[in-house]
Amino acid sequence: MLFRSDTSFITLNAFPYGSGHLLVLPRRHVASLQELREDEYTEFFWTMRKAVVALEATYHPDGMNVGFNLGHAAGAGIPKHLHGHVLPRWTGDTNFMTTIGETRVLSESLVSTWQKVHAHL
Repeated sequence: MLFRSDTSFITLNAFPYGSGHLLVLPRRHVASLQELREDEYTEFFWTMRKAVVALEATYHPDGMNVGFNLGHAAGAGIPKHLHGHVLPRWTGDTNFMTTIGETRVLSESLVSTWQKVHAHL
């Protein structure tokens, strides 16, 4: 775990699409945004912003993917626990390796990612 607040936390994605791929989750087990209480909702999105700021400070990316896969049909890897993805992106980093080659290429280990990002949280 990289960061924990009263109602949410940030962790590394165990199966990242690229270096720095983070997950933001509420601490309470809920499946959807609408199940969050107001305080949880506010802190959840505050935590998402904190993840973006940390990744920008760590990697200086050209852009950022921030989003949700809500439900099994949408591709949620943890379909019964709400989570958001925060992923730094760079111009020209798009490739078909994951789709066609069924292989993910990471330029650094998860331990290295954790150390780098944790320093900014």
